[in-house]
Amino acid sequence: MPTEKVSPSAVIAFVFLGLIWGSNFIFVKWAAQDISPLQITLMRVLFGFLPVMAYALLKRELRWAHWRHAHHFVVMSLLATALYYYAFALGTALLPSSVAGVLSGAIPLFTFLGAALFLRGETINGTRIAGVILGFIGVLLIARPWSATGDISLAGVGYMLGGSLCVGLSFVYARRYVSPLGLPVAALTTYQIGFALLFLLAVTPMRGIDALFADTRAWVGLTLGLGLLGTGLAYIAYYFIVESLGAIAASSVTYIPPVVALLIGVVLAGESTDAIALLAIVFILAGVACLQIGGLTRRRASTPTVDPAARVHQ
Repeated sequence: MPTEKVSPSAVIAFVFLGLIWGSNFIFVKWAAQDISPLQITLMRVLFGFLPVMAYALLKRELRWAHWRHAHHFVVMSLLATALYYYAFALGTALLPSSVAGVLSGAIPLFTFLGAALFLRGETINGTRIAGVILGFIGVLLIARPWSATGDISLAGVGYMLGGSLCVGLSFVYARRYVSPLGLPVAALTTYQIGFALLFLLAVTPMRGIDALFADTRAWVGLTLGLGLLGTGLAYIAYYFIVESLGAIAASSVTYIPPVVALLIGVVLAGESTDAIALLAIVFILAGVACLQIGGLTRRRASTPTVDPAARVHQ
């Protein structure tokens, strides 16, 4: 049986996605010196929405008939975009960008827990339970609640975990209520980010937001790196990878961002790290690997479904 050739463009998109998701945290860190986390979230969503909408219009996938499902788009816009990005912006503002990036590697753990609790037929076995335990050991090693020095902000860790929880719940909601609709992913992503943009415009104070543009590094990183690339083009690249390589292979891109974030934080931002932080990322990635291995048999037995935005979470 001939082996299917992997498209070079799919490999390039895979590497791009891992690198850009891993760099998101330093962009947030730079912007947080000038504007608030809520303003960062608004700018990210605004500049991420533009390419996604353009892509959906180019593919002609937007339909007025889709609006009868607007209540589902509202829920997804909150869980998988507005609340999630805001929590990550709060957490990253309080933590070293490398630590925030490592903690983002725990997202699949919350996704599995949400699916196991609320979705029928989710495989729960020893391998996957071990994966959850390993992952949360990694989180504890990063948070170090036993430390008397308070080097790591527990509030920051809490915000990062809260954002991860939102993503996990969005996966459950998308799987149960959104995926069965069979709507085009480009359209779903446009509606999701679009509603999030409207909500953020309604609640975000604009005073002082222009301070961002006094710092070239900050505004370029936020608008282009975090918004255009890290949100807009990241969605498009992810779904291209799903179509080219399959959902299982695409999900393995989640291994890359924590490592990239750690390297960027240490090498480019001059953040300090130690053996415990390195051990934490090993535990977290090992936990994610166990979750994937534990669910591989079930995934091979069924056709993978793409849950809009539930898998796109950096």
